[in-house]
Amino acid sequence: MATSRLQALWNHPAGPKTIHFWAPTFKWGISIANIADFSKPPEKISLPQQIAVTATGLIWSRYSLVITPKNFNLFSVNVAMAGTGIYQLSRKIRHEYFSEPVAEAEAAKE
Repeated sequence: MATSRLQALWNHPAGPKTIHFWAPTFKWGISIANIADFSKPPEKISLPQQIAVTATGLIWSRYSLVITPKNFNLFSVNVAMAGTGIYQLSRKIRHEYFSEPVAEAEAAKE
């Protein structure tokens, strides 16, 4: 049974014998790098880069379910990209728009 599943994966139109498998697999590196940047200070996050990561993730997630054959590897990596991008954007926006008044208020007290 396991052999037939592996053989089905191997021979799938989006399987390891095609670029449709390897391109999304290597794209996981972007999501992994974004996860590694979760510990980066918010002021060092690039807003245009995270907008691009989020938009790419959202657009290609939809596309990956419309094409034939459906490419769930492409779908999952793009959902991860959108998720990590949204998280990084929220960190940047919170830092830029919601933490500055607190810093200015503390500076005024001193």
